[in-house]
Amino acid sequence: MNYQQIITIESGKRSGKPCIRGLRISVSDVLEYLASGMSVDEIVSDFPDLKAEDIQACLAFAAERDRRFLNITTA
Repeated sequence: MNYQQIITIESGKRSGKPCIRGLRISVSDVLEYLASGMSVDEIVSDFPDLKAEDIQACLAFAAERDRRFLNITTA
């Protein structure tokens, strides 16, 4: 998934946290909802501005960030 088209980072929005399509919903918000047991359908229902592919983009972004972190710490 090409999350770069969906995940945005703006210094003046949510203190520069990665957000979804310029909205004030951050990647970490979505990951916390998923971790708490919410389904993709529940999140999309609670936040009508979101789409299922936005949730997938959050997961892809987190996976990429994790890979980069592991590369840094094992180098």
